[in-house]
Amino acid sequence: MITFRSQGVTCAARHYPADGDAFATDHGRPVVVLAHGLAGTQDSGLAPFAEAFAAAGLDALTFDYRGFGASEGEPRQVVSLAAQLDDLNAAVEAAKRLPGVDPRRVVLWGVSLGGGHVITVGAARDDVAAVISVVPLVDGLAAAALAFKHHAPSQLLSSTGRGIASKVGRLLGRPPAMIPVVARPGELGALNLDGAYEAYHAIAGPTWRNEIAADVVLELGGREPAKAAKSIRVPWLVQIGDFDRSAPPHAQAEAAFKGRAEVRHYPADHFDLFPGFPCHERALAHQLYFLRRHLAPATTETAGKHV
Repeated sequence: MITFRSQGVTCAARHYPADGDAFATDHGRPVVVLAHGLAGTQDSGLAPFAEAFAAAGLDALTFDYRGFGASEGEPRQVVSLAAQLDDLNAAVEAAKRLPGVDPRRVVLWGVSLGGGHVITVGAARDDVAAVISVVPLVDGLAAAALAFKHHAPSQLLSSTGRGIASKVGRLLGRPPAMIPVVARPGELGALNLDGAYEAYHAIAGPTWRNEIAADVVLELGGREPAKAAKSIRVPWLVQIGDFDRSAPPHAQAEAAFKGRAEVRHYPADHFDLFPGFPCHERALAHQLYFLRRHLAPATTETAGKHV
């Protein structure tokens, strides 16, 4: 475990050193910085991706946002989109200092909420060589509209009311009101579609906690990284689950079109590209193929292999 500082807060990270020099140039190896989704921790489903990147010859770095997992920061389990973007930028700076890394060839990899973060950060930096967005949340309003298709209006109004009360309470100096990250259908939770509770617990690591500040619903409502998509100037892979009930597939596709991204589709819901789920191996193979084509020194094998 290593650490880095983000706006005065110590964040926990893990470095996965590259095995071999398949991606190396005279300037070093690329490094993949992996950003998790809503309330995610680096020990919850990211390791198999990072290990696969390292085995292929890329360095990889996972990390916890402030207030989550092994990172410091108070209050705990509170999502601040601005703070998470600061943490991702700080993680990139930490990754660039790793031994043997080429600081001009950073790969941003994000899933779900993190899949949107990497669009925003990737569009603003000049040291990013490629971006991978896995089932990304790119438009908060579109996600809210999708939620109305799968939830009773009374349930959504209740969640919004709790969120407003939590936000007002925090402004008055009270601790945030907490709700579960995932719950079963009909129960209170940020994600409570059928299967979400079981899926998140299947990837959950020891530092993950099934609670989040209720005002997350207000934070996500204003999320719109899709606006930055047209400013991405590097190769970008977008992986879309065609049956995603949490991050709207149509919004992902529209953002990908604006950013001239390479797109892969899967017969998948929101969690199905994670390790242990049906589309994981295929999605990972596509990520490695994408990175070999754009970042590995040209060889007959990488130029001609299709997946």
